[in-house]
Amino acid sequence: MSGFVEKPEPLQVPGLVHLHTGKVRDLYRNEAGDLVMVATDRMSAYDWVLPSLIPDKGRVLTQLSLWWFEQLRDLIPNHVISTDLPAGAPADWAGRTMICKNLDMVPVEAVARGYLTGSGLVEYNESRTVCGLALPEGLEDGSELPAPIFTPATKAEVGEHDENVSYEEVARQVGADTAAQLRQATLAVYSRARDIARERGIILADTKFEFGFDKAGDGEPTLVLADEVLTPDSSRFWPADQWQPGRAQPSYDKQFVRDWLTSPASGWDRKSEQPPPALPDDVVAATRGKYIEAYELLTGLSWE
Repeated sequence: MSGFVEKPEPLQVPGLVHLHTGKVRDLYRNEAGDLVMVATDRMSAYDWVLPSLIPDKGRVLTQLSLWWFEQLRDLIPNHVISTDLPAGAPADWAGRTMICKNLDMVPVEAVARGYLTGSGLVEYNESRTVCGLALPEGLEDGSELPAPIFTPATKAEVGEHDENVSYEEVARQVGADTAAQLRQATLAVYSRARDIARERGIILADTKFEFGFDKAGDGEPTLVLADEVLTPDSSRFWPADQWQPGRAQPSYDKQFVRDWLTSPASGWDRKSEQPPPALPDDVVAATRGKYIEAYELLTGLSWE
Protein backbone atom coordinates (compact mmCIF):
# COMPACT_ATOMS: atom_id res chain seq x y z
CA MET A 1 0.00 0.00 0.00
CA SER A 2 0.94 3.62 -0.48
CA GLY A 3 -0.62 6.97 -1.35
CA PHE A 4 -2.21 9.45 1.05
CA VAL A 5 -2.21 8.70 4.76
CA GLU A 6 -5.05 11.22 5.02
CA LYS A 7 -6.29 12.52 1.66
CA PRO A 8 -7.47 16.13 2.05
CA GLU A 9 -10.80 17.31 0.75
CA PRO A 10 -10.40 19.93 -2.01
CA LEU A 11 -11.39 23.47 -1.14
CA GLN A 12 -14.47 24.85 -2.84
CA VAL A 13 -13.66 28.25 -4.37
CA PRO A 14 -16.24 30.21 -6.39
CA GLY A 15 -15.34 30.26 -10.09
CA LEU A 16 -12.84 27.39 -9.80
CA VAL A 17 -13.33 23.73 -10.67
CA HIS A 18 -11.15 21.26 -8.77
CA LEU A 19 -9.30 18.94 -11.20
CA HIS A 20 -6.73 16.99 -9.21
CA THR A 21 -5.16 16.50 -5.79
CA GLY A 22 -1.49 15.60 -6.20
CA LYS A 23 1.25 14.72 -3.75
CA VAL A 24 1.98 18.39 -3.16
CA ARG A 25 -0.13 20.45 -5.59
CA ASP A 26 -3.85 20.99 -5.95
CA LEU A 27 -5.01 21.80 -9.46
CA TYR A 28 -8.06 23.85 -10.42
CA ARG A 29 -9.45 25.39 -13.62
CA ASN A 30 -10.80 28.93 -13.69
CA GLU A 31 -13.61 30.29 -15.83
CA ALA A 32 -11.16 31.41 -18.52
CA GLY A 33 -9.94 27.83 -18.90
CA ASP A 34 -6.56 28.53 -17.31
CA LEU A 35 -5.06 26.21 -14.69
CA VAL A 36 -4.73 27.35 -11.09
CA MET A 37 -1.87 25.51 -9.39
CA VAL A 38 -1.64 25.67 -5.60
CA ALA A 39 1.47 24.28 -3.88
CA THR A 40 0.55 22.95 -0.44
CA ASP A 41 2.81 22.19 2.52
CA ARG A 42 2.32 18.43 2.07
CA MET A 43 5.37 16.18 2.19
CA SER A 44 5.81 12.86 0.41
CA ALA A 45 8.36 10.13 1.08
CA TYR A 46 8.64 6.49 0.08
CA ASP A 47 5.50 6.80 -2.08
CA TRP A 48 3.41 8.04 0.85
CA VAL A 49 1.97 11.51 1.33
CA LEU A 50 2.61 12.01 5.03
CA PRO A 51 0.12 13.26 7.62
CA SER A 52 2.51 16.05 8.70
CA LEU A 53 2.88 19.40 6.94
CA ILE A 54 6.13 21.36 6.50
CA PRO A 55 5.25 25.04 7.13
CA ASP A 56 6.02 27.37 4.19
CA LYS A 57 7.12 24.49 1.95
CA GLY A 58 4.55 25.25 -0.75
CA ARG A 59 5.51 28.91 -0.83
CA VAL A 60 9.22 28.05 -1.07
CA LEU A 61 8.54 25.71 -3.99
CA THR A 62 6.42 28.32 -5.78
CA GLN A 63 8.76 31.26 -5.24
CA LEU A 64 11.84 29.24 -6.19
CA SER A 65 10.13 27.98 -9.35
CA LEU A 66 9.19 31.54 -10.31
CA TRP A 67 12.81 32.64 -9.78
CA TRP A 68 14.10 29.83 -11.98
CA PHE A 69 11.51 30.50 -14.70
CA GLU A 70 12.91 34.03 -14.87
CA GLN A 71 16.51 32.75 -15.17
CA LEU A 72 15.50 30.42 -18.00
CA ARG A 73 13.06 32.54 -19.98
CA ASP A 74 15.52 33.19 -22.83
CA LEU A 75 16.03 29.41 -23.23
CA ILE A 76 12.44 28.20 -23.17
CA PRO A 77 8.97 29.66 -22.50
CA ASN A 78 7.13 28.68 -19.34
CA HIS A 79 3.49 28.17 -18.43
CA VAL A 80 3.04 31.01 -15.91
CA ILE A 81 0.40 33.62 -16.74
CA SER A 82 0.03 35.33 -13.37
CA THR A 83 0.58 34.96 -9.63
CA ASP A 84 -2.54 36.97 -8.74
CA LEU A 85 -4.72 35.39 -6.10
CA PRO A 86 -8.03 34.24 -7.63
CA ALA A 87 -11.08 36.12 -6.37
CA GLY A 88 -12.58 34.32 -3.39
CA ALA A 89 -9.49 32.17 -2.77
CA PRO A 90 -8.36 31.73 0.86
CA ALA A 91 -5.64 34.07 2.09
CA ASP A 92 -3.36 31.06 2.68
CA TRP A 93 -3.06 30.64 -1.10
CA ALA A 94 -1.01 33.83 -1.32
CA GLY A 95 2.56 33.15 -2.43
CA ARG A 96 1.82 29.53 -3.33
CA THR A 97 -0.47 29.99 -6.35
CA MET A 98 0.29 30.25 -10.07
CA ILE A 99 -2.22 30.86 -12.87
CA CYS A 100 -0.89 28.80 -15.77
CA LYS A 101 -1.54 28.02 -19.41
CA ASN A 102 -3.53 24.89 -20.08
CA LEU A 103 -1.00 22.86 -22.06
CA ASP A 104 -1.09 19.54 -23.86
CA MET A 105 1.28 17.83 -21.41
CA VAL A 106 3.88 15.33 -22.59
CA PRO A 107 3.45 12.14 -20.49
CA VAL A 108 7.16 11.84 -19.68
CA GLU A 109 9.30 12.89 -16.72
CA ALA A 110 12.21 14.62 -18.45
CA VAL A 111 15.16 13.81 -16.19
CA ALA A 112 18.69 15.19 -16.55
CA ARG A 113 21.61 13.74 -14.61
CA GLY A 114 25.03 15.28 -14.20
CA TYR A 115 26.08 13.02 -11.33
CA LEU A 116 25.53 9.37 -10.55
CA THR A 117 23.23 8.52 -7.65
CA GLY A 118 19.77 7.18 -6.83
CA SER A 119 18.11 4.85 -9.31
CA GLY A 120 20.82 5.68 -11.85
CA LEU A 121 23.47 4.30 -9.51
CA VAL A 122 21.47 1.10 -8.99
CA GLU A 123 21.27 0.47 -12.74
CA TYR A 124 24.92 1.44 -13.26
CA ASN A 125 26.06 -1.08 -10.66
CA GLU A 126 24.12 -3.80 -12.45
CA SER A 127 24.94 -3.04 -16.08
CA ARG A 128 27.22 0.03 -16.38
CA THR A 129 24.30 1.85 -18.01
CA VAL A 130 21.63 4.39 -17.03
CA CYS A 131 18.40 4.21 -19.03
CA GLY A 132 20.35 2.11 -21.52
CA LEU A 133 23.13 4.70 -21.95
CA ALA A 134 26.59 3.18 -21.51
CA LEU A 135 28.82 4.86 -18.93
CA PRO A 136 32.53 4.35 -18.22
CA GLU A 137 33.90 2.00 -15.58
CA GLY A 138 35.00 3.26 -12.19
CA LEU A 139 32.09 5.54 -11.27
CA GLU A 140 30.67 5.49 -7.75
CA ASP A 141 27.94 7.15 -5.71
CA GLY A 142 28.21 10.89 -6.32
CA SER A 143 30.61 10.73 -9.27
CA GLU A 144 30.30 13.49 -11.86
CA LEU A 145 29.41 12.08 -15.26
CA PRO A 146 31.56 12.84 -18.32
CA ALA A 147 28.63 14.91 -19.65
CA PRO A 148 25.00 15.41 -18.57
CA ILE A 149 22.62 12.72 -19.81
CA PHE A 150 18.88 12.61 -20.55
CA THR A 151 17.30 9.75 -18.60
CA PRO A 152 13.51 9.91 -18.97
CA ALA A 153 10.93 8.20 -16.79
CA THR A 154 7.25 7.42 -16.95
CA LYS A 155 4.94 9.63 -14.88
CA ALA A 156 3.42 7.68 -12.00
CA GLU A 157 0.19 8.17 -10.09
CA VAL A 158 0.22 9.16 -6.41
CA GLY A 159 1.62 6.23 -4.42
CA GLU A 160 3.50 4.68 -7.32
CA HIS A 161 7.09 4.86 -8.55
CA ASP A 162 8.23 6.63 -11.70
CA GLU A 163 9.94 4.04 -13.90
CA ASN A 164 13.09 4.83 -15.87
CA VAL A 165 12.75 4.16 -19.60
CA SER A 166 15.05 4.38 -22.59
CA TYR A 167 15.13 7.25 -25.07
CA GLU A 168 13.94 4.82 -27.72
CA GLU A 169 10.87 4.00 -25.62
CA VAL A 170 10.07 7.71 -25.27
CA ALA A 171 10.38 8.14 -29.03
CA ARG A 172 8.01 5.22 -29.52
CA GLN A 173 5.47 6.70 -27.09
CA VAL A 174 5.48 10.38 -28.11
CA GLY A 175 7.17 10.40 -31.51
CA ALA A 176 10.74 10.97 -32.62
CA ASP A 177 10.39 14.75 -33.06
CA THR A 178 8.91 15.30 -29.60
CA ALA A 179 11.49 13.01 -27.99
CA ALA A 180 14.29 14.98 -29.64
CA GLN A 181 12.80 18.28 -28.47
CA LEU A 182 12.48 16.94 -24.93
CA ARG A 183 16.09 15.79 -24.83
CA GLN A 184 17.46 19.04 -26.25
CA ALA A 185 15.39 21.25 -23.93
CA THR A 186 16.09 19.12 -20.84
CA LEU A 187 19.85 19.17 -21.29
CA ALA A 188 19.92 22.88 -22.17
CA VAL A 189 17.91 23.85 -19.09
CA TYR A 190 19.91 21.52 -16.84
CA SER A 191 23.22 22.92 -18.08
CA ARG A 192 22.12 26.52 -17.48
CA ALA A 193 20.79 25.70 -14.01
CA ARG A 194 23.88 23.63 -13.10
CA ASP A 195 26.14 26.60 -13.88
CA ILE A 196 23.97 29.06 -11.91
CA ALA A 197 23.84 26.71 -8.91
CA ARG A 198 27.59 26.07 -9.08
CA GLU A 199 28.26 29.81 -8.80
CA ARG A 200 26.33 29.72 -5.53
CA GLY A 201 28.22 26.76 -4.07
CA ILE A 202 25.58 24.16 -4.90
CA ILE A 203 25.86 21.05 -7.07
CA LEU A 204 22.77 20.24 -9.13
CA ALA A 205 23.16 16.47 -9.26
CA ASP A 206 19.99 15.71 -11.19
CA THR A 207 16.54 17.13 -11.78
CA LYS A 208 13.27 16.36 -13.50
CA PHE A 209 11.16 18.63 -15.68
CA GLU A 210 7.69 18.49 -17.13
CA PHE A 211 6.90 19.91 -20.54
CA GLY A 212 3.76 20.55 -22.51
CA PHE A 213 2.80 21.96 -25.89
CA ASP A 214 1.05 25.31 -26.22
CA LYS A 215 -1.24 24.97 -29.21
CA ALA A 216 -2.59 28.52 -29.04
CA GLY A 217 -2.26 30.50 -32.25
CA ASP A 218 -1.95 29.42 -35.86
CA GLY A 219 1.66 28.26 -35.90
CA GLU A 220 3.36 25.08 -34.79
CA PRO A 221 2.75 24.03 -31.16
CA THR A 222 5.44 25.42 -28.84
CA LEU A 223 7.23 23.30 -26.23
CA VAL A 224 6.76 24.96 -22.82
CA LEU A 225 8.36 24.30 -19.42
CA ALA A 226 5.61 23.56 -16.88
CA ASP A 227 4.77 22.52 -13.31
CA GLU A 228 7.54 23.26 -10.78
CA VAL A 229 11.15 23.67 -11.80
CA LEU A 230 14.48 23.14 -10.03
CA THR A 231 13.13 22.90 -6.49
CA PRO A 232 14.29 20.58 -3.68
CA ASP A 233 11.26 18.40 -4.48
CA SER A 234 12.24 17.91 -8.13
CA SER A 235 16.03 18.08 -7.87
CA ARG A 236 19.01 16.85 -5.90
CA PHE A 237 20.99 19.82 -4.60
CA TRP A 238 24.26 19.10 -2.79
CA PRO A 239 26.57 21.53 -0.96
CA ALA A 240 29.61 21.75 -3.20
CA ASP A 241 32.08 22.10 -0.33
CA GLN A 242 30.95 18.74 1.12
CA TRP A 243 30.89 16.77 -2.15
CA GLN A 244 32.79 13.51 -1.78
CA PRO A 245 32.19 10.71 -4.29
CA GLY A 246 31.95 7.24 -2.85
CA ARG A 247 29.24 7.97 -0.29
CA ALA A 248 25.76 9.43 -0.01
CA GLN A 249 25.94 13.22 -0.23
CA PRO A 250 24.28 15.66 2.19
CA SER A 251 21.44 17.39 0.40
CA TYR A 252 18.95 20.26 0.51
CA ASP A 253 15.74 18.27 0.49
CA LYS A 254 13.60 15.84 2.50
CA GLN A 255 16.53 13.74 3.73
CA PHE A 256 15.71 14.49 7.38
CA VAL A 257 12.27 12.99 6.75
CA ARG A 258 13.61 9.88 5.01
CA ASP A 259 16.24 9.31 7.69
CA TRP A 260 13.73 9.55 10.53
CA LEU A 261 11.14 7.33 8.82
CA THR A 262 13.72 4.55 8.37
CA SER A 263 15.18 4.94 11.88
CA PRO A 264 14.13 2.89 14.92
CA ALA A 265 12.70 6.10 16.40
CA SER A 266 9.80 6.10 13.94
CA GLY A 267 8.79 2.51 14.66
CA TRP A 268 7.72 2.21 11.01
CA ASP A 269 8.54 -0.66 8.66
CA ARG A 270 8.44 0.73 5.11
CA LYS A 271 8.01 -2.82 3.77
CA SER A 272 4.77 -3.23 5.71
CA GLU A 273 1.36 -2.09 4.52
CA GLN A 274 1.01 0.29 7.46
CA PRO A 275 1.07 4.04 6.73
CA PRO A 276 3.96 6.05 8.17
CA PRO A 277 3.49 8.01 11.41
CA ALA A 278 3.38 11.77 11.89
CA LEU A 279 6.75 13.53 11.98
CA PRO A 280 8.18 14.89 15.24
CA ASP A 281 8.46 18.67 15.56
CA ASP A 282 12.27 18.71 15.29
CA VAL A 283 12.21 16.82 11.97
CA VAL A 284 9.55 19.20 10.63
CA ALA A 285 11.63 22.23 11.69
CA ALA A 286 14.88 20.84 10.26
CA THR A 287 13.22 20.00 6.95
CA ARG A 288 11.65 23.47 6.69
CA GLY A 289 15.08 24.93 7.37
CA LYS A 290 16.67 22.96 4.53
CA TYR A 291 14.08 24.13 2.00
CA ILE A 292 14.55 27.74 3.05
CA GLU A 293 18.35 27.40 3.01
CA ALA A 294 18.21 26.12 -0.57
CA TYR A 295 15.98 29.04 -1.58
CA GLU A 296 18.25 31.62 0.01
CA LEU A 297 21.49 30.17 -1.35
CA LEU A 298 20.17 29.85 -4.90
CA THR A 299 18.34 33.19 -5.17
CA GLY A 300 20.52 35.31 -2.90
CA LEU A 301 17.29 36.56 -1.28
CA SER A 302 16.23 36.39 2.36
CA TRP A 303 13.14 34.26 2.96
CA GLU A 304 11.96 36.17 5.99
